[in-house]
Amino acid sequence: MIMIAKQLSYRLCAGFIMICEVIFLPRFFAAACNIAKGVVILSGADKEHIKVLRLKIGDRITVCDGSGRDHHCLLTKIKNDTAEAEITASEPSPAEPSVKCTVLAGISKGERSDYTVQKCTEAGAAEIIFFSSARSVSRINEKNTAGKTARWQRIAEEAAKQSGRGMIPKVSCVFEFADTLNIAVSSDLSLFLYETGERIPLKKALCDARPFSSAAVMTGPEGGFERFEADLAAAAGLILCSLGPRILRCETAPVVALSALMFHTDNL
Repeated sequence: MIMIAKQLSYRLCAGFIMICEVIFLPRFFAAACNIAKGVVILSGADKEHIKVLRLKIGDRITVCDGSGRDHHCLLTKIKNDTAEAEITASEPSPAEPSVKCTVLAGISKGERSDYTVQKCTEAGAAEIIFFSSARSVSRINEKNTAGKTARWQRIAEEAAKQSGRGMIPKVSCVFEFADTLNIAVSSDLSLFLYETGERIPLKKALCDARPFSSAAVMTGPEGGFERFEADLAAAAGLILCSLGPRILRCETAPVVALSALMFHTDNL
């Protein structure tokens, strides 16, 4: 009996190790043009990452094509500037949600926007868009956003790798409030998170919604929204809803709302 128990224990441990190896394989994103005829070419920062991880020929990696598909690969060549990997199997990324959700967040100062990008990427956002509104402390315009969006995109990429995503959310800025509303209402379900006035609980908004494959979650800056902005949102067709009696920080609200949406749609 002791021998049988030991054999079962060894088998269970071996199975657990195999599962962990699959889940925690080094993860890379490659452009579609670098994936052809069963071979993936990695260069630039990805090649440097291979060096940092001390990967060698024969090691297994996962390469994502950015459209939600995972390619399981074996490293076959490692050169000075590039590396090549052979695709052994491909499958839809299990970490990608069934609902495409766009997060529209009021721009905030300091590192709060960095936090929003990182955590919303982990939670499953398909796109993250920052905008200015009446009470925004920080202001964005075409001149001062180039460097910010580049940094946010790098944060999104790192968060996507860490969380096992099959795509990297696009991060961008919108400069007119009306344009932000137009983007929101292009989704099947458009939610405007408002901290006061007439609104319905987020849970009711989700439960009452017709089946949807895309959604938009719009949250405000540090000072929240002005009443006229909520009126404009309602007139445009967004649903004004509440995250409960507690006042959440501007970087917390989009993550909480997105997580609730993911839970409601069985993506958590």
